[in-house]
Amino acid sequence: MGKLAYISLFVAVLSVLLGERFINLRKRCLATREIVPKHLPNCVALKNLDYGSEDITILENGLAFISTGLKFPGLPSSDVPGKIFLLDLQDSQMKPVELRMPRNFDLDSFNPHGISVYIDPSDSTVYLFVVNHPQQKSQVELFKFVEEDRALEHLKTIKHELLYSVNDIVAVGVDSFYATNDHYFNQEILKVFVEPLLPLSWANVVYYSSEEVKVVSEGYFFANGINMSPDKRYIYVVEFFDQKVHVLERKEDNSLANVKSVAVGTLCDNVEVDPENGDLWLGCHPNAWKALMFDPKDPPGSEIIRIQNVHSDQPVVTQVYADNGHVIMGSSVAATYGGGKNVI
Repeated sequence: MGKLAYISLFVAVLSVLLGERFINLRKRCLATREIVPKHLPNCVALKNLDYGSEDITILENGLAFISTGLKFPGLPSSDVPGKIFLLDLQDSQMKPVELRMPRNFDLDSFNPHGISVYIDPSDSTVYLFVVNHPQQKSQVELFKFVEEDRALEHLKTIKHELLYSVNDIVAVGVDSFYATNDHYFNQEILKVFVEPLLPLSWANVVYYSSEEVKVVSEGYFFANGINMSPDKRYIYVVEFFDQKVHVLERKEDNSLANVKSVAVGTLCDNVEVDPENGDLWLGCHPNAWKALMFDPKDPPGSEIIRIQNVHSDQPVVTQVYADNGHVIMGSSVAATYGGGKNVI
């Protein structure tokens, strides 16, 4: 067999392999799924959030922190720097207010992703942890919330070689957190094309503290949102492309042990936990293919699901909201306040 025949055979085999991987990725993204709208009553569109919201977390007093302006590889975005907004859910005006940032902080490259809040039990100080991607790198910014000034005081920037592709974060102390790495590779082409097509389940969860940094769970096909149970015994990790929510138990050494996985039938992004009843609320992408192949005439839809009794033998997964993208495009988070009576 001549060289040309070998090359032709190689090209043919490669084409078949890539075609099969392409079809597999479309299936994982639910590319053929059509959305039947399911809207909620008394919905109010929040002003000032012109560039969407990637993550939201709510304090017990009704103050909600909102990260906006994320620029993520492979998805459409604007050139406007990211911001953090504050929304008071007890204020009938429901108007998000941009938080003042410190002058010594690089606002031009601020690219906020997942966020988490930790309240110091010793003095009730509120600390805001923000995943930041300046120049598409990964680092975590630690702020102190100054409520009377509606401002954030920047305390430190956290960088580490294990925090290389951070998506979301859950704070467990003043200087400690768990974080998801959504990809294994750093190079954009490998992240956007190679990992999804192969597919590679190499993403992981990292524990960080000033004393140690270590991988505590791995084997995820795009580890996305992460959060913690109200009793702080369990960590919830969203596996985007496998359409699952994993329940992991925290150990004394801060490692995580797998307990169970819950299939959700949609591609979930961030996960928030109702502090009153432990229900999980997730913003989801019901047809993620439309997000990857963005067409403003046929926008990606949105979905909110709720998981009740997640630790039982029969968790209940309920679709709470669905839209075909003409009201909300690509919902990334659903957060509740007041036992699920208010959802943003």
